[in-house]
Amino acid sequence: MKGILGKKLGMTQVFTAEGNVVPVTVIEAGPCVVLQKKDQENDGYEAVQLGFSDKKENNANKPQVGHAKKANTAPKRYVREIRGISLGEYEVGQEIKADLFAEGEFVDVTGVSKGKGFQGVIKRWGQSRGPMAHGSRYHRGPGSMGSIQANRVPKGKRLPGHMGHETITIQKLEVVRVDAERNVLLVKGSIPGPKNSFVKIKQTVKK
Repeated sequence: MKGILGKKLGMTQVFTAEGNVVPVTVIEAGPCVVLQKKDQENDGYEAVQLGFSDKKENNANKPQVGHAKKANTAPKRYVREIRGISLGEYEVGQEIKADLFAEGEFVDVTGVSKGKGFQGVIKRWGQSRGPMAHGSRYHRGPGSMGSIQANRVPKGKRLPGHMGHETITIQKLEVVRVDAERNVLLVKGSIPGPKNSFVKIKQTVKK
């Protein structure tokens, strides 16, 4: 297992050698710094903690500044862990760049989806509306609350609420191109989140 942190820059399209158009998402992948190595003895599991995108020391608290100085780097805006890796291949302070991946590999991309605010059941869950005639008296409501158990609403009942802004992972996306000089990955298809949002790219768990 291997992984890297990055930032979604937007979408475009590229042409294959056969002349086919492929929609791709442009991701600024790295450079990331290894902030910490977690092992079985001290932490109970094995993982590598990566940091991406510097931020000013004035905008970081003292624990964040001290944690970054152990790796001889600046405090980071986006810090995540990558599990399932061999710790011997990483050192604290090591830099990881986009050439970690190669063209043709498949990755899983995790990000936070766009927030859509408070929405009703039709937009949020895709429910059908009632008749729009004047006598209907039921148009865009959430439906029955469960008439058998009138004293409570059953768990899982689909109701209006906050839509979007959830952590989502898109699996098995192909790496179309790798630009090692600019630390850019072109990944086939779309990934969650708005432009300039942070994402985590990992080797796919699907074969």
